[in-house]
Amino acid sequence: MPRAVRIIGVPLDLGAGRRGVDMGPSAIRVADVEPAIERLGIPVQDAGDLAVTVPETVAYGSKSLRFIEGVIAVNAQLAQAVQTALDQGFLPLVLGGDHSIAIGSLAGSSAHFASHGQRVGVVWLDAHGDMNTPETTPSGNIHGMCLAVSLGLGDARLVNLHRPGPKLDPRNVALVGIRDLDPGERENLHRAGVRVFTIRDVDERGMAAVMREAIAIASDGTSGIHLQLDMDVLDPEEAPGTGTPVWGGISYREAHLAMEMLADHGMLRVIDVVEINPILGQRNETAEVAVELITSALGKRII
Repeated sequence: MPRAVRIIGVPLDLGAGRRGVDMGPSAIRVADVEPAIERLGIPVQDAGDLAVTVPETVAYGSKSLRFIEGVIAVNAQLAQAVQTALDQGFLPLVLGGDHSIAIGSLAGSSAHFASHGQRVGVVWLDAHGDMNTPETTPSGNIHGMCLAVSLGLGDARLVNLHRPGPKLDPRNVALVGIRDLDPGERENLHRAGVRVFTIRDVDERGMAAVMREAIAIASDGTSGIHLQLDMDVLDPEEAPGTGTPVWGGISYREAHLAMEMLADHGMLRVIDVVEINPILGQRNETAEVAVELITSALGKRII
């Protein structure tokens, strides 16, 4: 288990096409994330929320990069906050917000490890590939570009945020639960050489086998694993409060098993939890599931 957790809220919805994920950090806090972690014996420091603008107050940008200036401003803050937390010995728990926050969070964690001559790997649980570029995006939503940006593809202002160039080595990136890809994303993933475990892989092989391989990929030659947990990786029956649901997702228990295996491995250094839209659920159930998954990733055991 980590020595201490620092919560960083990022109530951003500029990168998404549907409003409401800016309430995600509040929803997770209302679901008692801090006391749930403290019950594990882990000290928690809540750093509050970053300063975030809303669509009505920032420039729209272009059709292929909606609200890019606002997304850059928030992610620049986040990159520094994540790097500082890691430098100070905390495990950053980043609460989104839409998935464009991965650009800043991964920039911050990669900068921390690079300063020690190391690199970070990623286990990325998601229904989507997030591998679009301005040339392939059908929507212009930057939350669908965050992995591409982190691998050095796309707009230079995003790619070079916080420190120049790619933040990840594709050999250390494993996507799990994927079931909805745009044609351009599929080509980008193939060219980059990222290992993709589709929902069919989970069905055929089981979550345990998939996660063993995903963790091996993310930890091969790295000094830590950065978890990207997009709540739409779960089936909408399990987590309805998300802005881009896709039927046929992983189950509640499969999600817990993935978190438990990451905890058992002992290399988890950063957790991003994104795309909770409480407007679309009932009684905050998706945020409550997120808190349960967070505690499993931090070492909660059945016995």
